[in-house]
Amino acid sequence: MARFAATTTIAAPRQRVFDLSLEVEVHTSSMSAASERAVRGVTSGRLQLSDTVTWQARHFGLRWRMTSRISAVDPPGYFVDEQVRGPFRRWHHAHYYQPDGRGGTVMRDVVDFAAPLPPLGTVAEFVVISRYMARLITVRNAYLKAVAEASD
Repeated sequence: MARFAATTTIAAPRQRVFDLSLEVEVHTSSMSAASERAVRGVTSGRLQLSDTVTWQARHFGLRWRMTSRISAVDPPGYFVDEQVRGPFRRWHHAHYYQPDGRGGTVMRDVVDFAAPLPPLGTVAEFVVISRYMARLITVRNAYLKAVAEASD
């Protein structure tokens, strides 16, 4: 199983960043390069505890679907989304939000995942998938930062 983390400092209040992180439209806009969209479950608006959404996107030139569920929520401190069905043997993504002491937010993503088809999938986790997924989270967070810091 692989793990990576990303930390992003955002000059916006914690509640705003938390709420935007759960917005389906913000997520799909942040992943537009992969043509990501919500195709089943909650397909618009803000996700809540126990909501599921099936995402469809194009990665590595292939179309992928992953259904995830919001399995834990403690606003505005954290939430967790986990794969219910999809390409990974395991996908657990914890999102943490802490005040930065200046009116902004420190957002930390911790992703634990396991690729399918061991042992080749296990090698792929470390050689390709970890870097690729970390880059996707970085792109998503940069988009979220820009939206959160924009004037209402």
